[in-house]
Amino acid sequence: MKKSILTTAIIGALTFTIGANVHAQDISKIYKDRTVTILVGYGAGGTYGRTSLLLGTHLGKVIPGNPNVVVQHMPGAGGLKATAYAYNVMPKSGKNLLMPPEMIVASKLLRPRKVKYDVNKFTWLGRVFGQNSTLAVRSDSGVKSFKDLLGKQVIVGSSGKGSPTFLIPAMLNALTGSKLKIVTGYRGSRNMQLSMEQGEVQGLALGWTAWASAKGDWFKGSKPFARALVQSGYGPQKGIENVPMVSSLLKNDEDKAVARMLASASVIGRGLVLPPGASSSLVAPLRAAFAKITKDKVFIKDAYKRGLLVNPLTGKQIQKVVTDLTSMPEPIVKRARGIIFGKK
Repeated sequence: MKKSILTTAIIGALTFTIGANVHAQDISKIYKDRTVTILVGYGAGGTYGRTSLLLGTHLGKVIPGNPNVVVQHMPGAGGLKATAYAYNVMPKSGKNLLMPPEMIVASKLLRPRKVKYDVNKFTWLGRVFGQNSTLAVRSDSGVKSFKDLLGKQVIVGSSGKGSPTFLIPAMLNALTGSKLKIVTGYRGSRNMQLSMEQGEVQGLALGWTAWASAKGDWFKGSKPFARALVQSGYGPQKGIENVPMVSSLLKNDEDKAVARMLASASVIGRGLVLPPGASSSLVAPLRAAFAKITKDKVFIKDAYKRGLLVNPLTGKQIQKVVTDLTSMPEPIVKRARGIIFGKK
């Protein structure tokens, strides 16, 4: 009996290995001497742009067939312009990938009539890193803690209504009574940080990596240029553990559920998806390639040189989070829609 079980296990393992190799050979025919395009809905200077270029440099080494990988930028509407293009127009051959905005799920739940895609039809390959959205303001704004925002208006910049730069301040206004005035239309975190530096706006809600990599010195010293007031995520971000979580400001369980919906951005992070309609035969090998590159020492070293983190999740892990979020009770979703956008 033991011999039979062992033999079966060995045969099963060999079958899996042979199957995996055949699979890899099959898709190598698709990618050999071809170009893979990564579409990103932001400019080149921010963390989306840098992460897409990082993947463009390294991902082709681990995809069977070793294709050339290039990056295409399509800024607009907080990444939703590129997402709508990927859903409705992007070729389904597997040679076109999307780096989705981190608010891809929350935007669909909150703005179903405006957002023209079904988030469950994208297939996640994995993420390079996730980060907490962190609201920071200039020190000369007169705001020293989040409590001060309850009685003083502060102007914050935003790239669009689908972006954390809009949704986090809007949520805070609705749930806490803060007086953040949101000005939209900025493109990319670098441009928004420049506007804050020049005094056009007094604050921003950006991912902590965007703050730390580009403007980390703003938060240092006895008289810092800026202060981090609150962070949105599933848990404290490393390096700013003492900055309060949005959930810690809320008492109502329904309010906390709304905050958790927007905190999903920290889980989705910077990664890649296949568009709807791409062959299911591509999923396993492309997920394996993505997982492999995010563990590669050269890739990780290059990421840190670019001011980026590497704390990956697999495509399966992210897909489960997406499924769970889109299964949220409709009353919670309607409440979130109402308090943030004033709509049902």
